[in-house]
Amino acid sequence: MKSFIYVLVALVMIVSCKVKKESIVVEEKAVEAIEEDSTEEWINLFDGSSFDNWRGYLAEGMYPEWTIEDGAMLFTPGEDDGKNIITKEKFTNFMLSLEWKISEGGNSGIFWGIHEDEKFKKPYNTGPEIQVLDNERHPDAKANPKYHQAGALYDMVQPAHDVCKPAGEWNTCVIKIDHKSNSGKVTLNGTVIVEFDVHGEKWDAMVANSKFKDWEGFGKYRTGHIGLQDHSDKVWYRNIKIKKL
Repeated sequence: MKSFIYVLVALVMIVSCKVKKESIVVEEKAVEAIEEDSTEEWINLFDGSSFDNWRGYLAEGMYPEWTIEDGAMLFTPGEDDGKNIITKEKFTNFMLSLEWKISEGGNSGIFWGIHEDEKFKKPYNTGPEIQVLDNERHPDAKANPKYHQAGALYDMVQPAHDVCKPAGEWNTCVIKIDHKSNSGKVTLNGTVIVEFDVHGEKWDAMVANSKFKDWEGFGKYRTGHIGLQDHSDKVWYRNIKIKKL
């Protein structure tokens, strides 16, 4: 009889533990869903028809190298580089969703937290970058650690998985930056590939171990413009929208 009771108690404890773990998982998923959702609506930053929400970095209007083709913004490099573009509005905590397509061997990037000032000649002087790259052909994708691979927090955090589609195909990228929860996340083609703190000791340590360690304004501005990079390669972006958190 005692043996039966011991077995029964053990079974109850196992079931209870399993239910508790499942409950925790459900709760964590629910918290994550609430965290990533908000009462704010998605804001269209580019709907395929106009550049109303964009302008050139350190410029009043758009650079002519950026055009609209089949509902996508297309960057075609010209003789001079530095034709980076930024949103007219500034953002702090947000989820940014967009699609990008890179040319063969191409390179570009998505910035946030850009502080526009004449002393900062490029958006990347202040704005951290999520890499846009042809992983198959560009040499940056071959180096280890893979801090320059598509989807990486450039020069600081490598992707956990290579889920990038080949050059000429569309990739769906979602970037979450939330200073309230001190969390950043990159989802590429439905897979979370990068997670990181966006300020504090861990952030400072990442910067200190990167090429940006002595850069005056890099990563210092929680509120700033979002930008797209001229890296002298052809690149397309479309369906760009943002949700404030």
